[in-house]
Amino acid sequence: MNTVIGTKTAQQALDSLVDMTGDLTPITLAEYQARIAKAQHYMQQHDIGALYLNAGTNLAYFTGMQWYASERLVGALLPAEGNVVYLAPAFEIDSLNERKVVEGDIIGWQEHESPYALAMSILNTVNTAGGIKLGVDESTQFFIVDGFTKVLNEPWQIVNGSEVTAHCRMHKSENELALIQRAMDMTLAVHKATASMLYEGISTTEVEAFINDAHKKVGASGNYFCIVLFGKATSFPHGVKDPQVLKKNDLVLIDTGCKVHGYLSDITRTYCFGEPTDKQRALWESEKRAQLAAFNAAKVGVPCGDVDKAARDSLAKDGLGPDYNLPGLPHRTGHGIGMDIHEWPYLVKDNPHPLAPGMCFSNEPMIVVPNEFGIRLEDHFYMTDEGPVWFTEPSESIDSL
Repeated sequence: MNTVIGTKTAQQALDSLVDMTGDLTPITLAEYQARIAKAQHYMQQHDIGALYLNAGTNLAYFTGMQWYASERLVGALLPAEGNVVYLAPAFEIDSLNERKVVEGDIIGWQEHESPYALAMSILNTVNTAGGIKLGVDESTQFFIVDGFTKVLNEPWQIVNGSEVTAHCRMHKSENELALIQRAMDMTLAVHKATASMLYEGISTTEVEAFINDAHKKVGASGNYFCIVLFGKATSFPHGVKDPQVLKKNDLVLIDTGCKVHGYLSDITRTYCFGEPTDKQRALWESEKRAQLAAFNAAKVGVPCGDVDKAARDSLAKDGLGPDYNLPGLPHRTGHGIGMDIHEWPYLVKDNPHPLAPGMCFSNEPMIVVPNEFGIRLEDHFYMTDEGPVWFTEPSESIDSL
């Protein structure tokens, strides 16, 4: 056993953590307004008269309005020029007004009325730019899209709103990067505290509870998500249904994150509680080399797919794969991250989208050995004009974090 893993009680580990959020600046009104201006500029160039933002991440990203998707339409119409117009059941207007950051009228509909007909009438009024396309937030439930389709008048046509939302959201601002950085710092501190309190016989359920408490201690509301796996269960990328109990010499895989002012962290660590086998140690080093190969391949202008290829080529040199074959890497190398845990763009085979400054990615070319074990090292990086920069430094060895 090394000097980091399994050296403290749970209380000692919690006591080592402090609130890390005190000096952070949430997204400001000026930034929301800049996001809207960027979206509107793009919409005007692509004949998009308006963008429907459904309750959820996109509504929050552009307007700061925090609301949840349900069976009732709550959202906003962002015209290609002019002010945003919010749509909501009439009885929710006061609640939305409390949450309003970006100014705009809130137009209500009664329970027996069609919110889609209301939206259509608003569209025809606010479409001063003259576009004929209605972009619909890609996360919008089908029943809402269907409702729009049934009332939409010519020459309007519905298009996927991700054309606009991804264009804006995949390039992070300095403040967004700062919030993601702090969320990552917080989760890395939680990882280290968690490793220190492991002991033989502890259950994955107990570890998950500790990680939730630890995230609260560093200033988050708790875990945004948490996967804890021991032994053979580490070969299942997103876990197994039943809890496990930690045994001596088990591999430990923990994948967790939190949310800070709307922005997420997501870090995975894999290490051994005891003494790893020669095979485990060798494949851990293969994983580390693949992660570094992906990082080194990330250059401005390079297609996202080339980063995935670099990781797979590295693994192939060690006799793993090829492609998605096992033992090897069964999924893409990485995903974007921001206000959603998985967002554009993706480090996946043949993705031609070029890397650009402000893009943020996970780097997690997991190795799976079926029915034996899995190793995932996941850190994130962001792109600058000079190349990639780690949010968190990768793990040192299978014996440490």
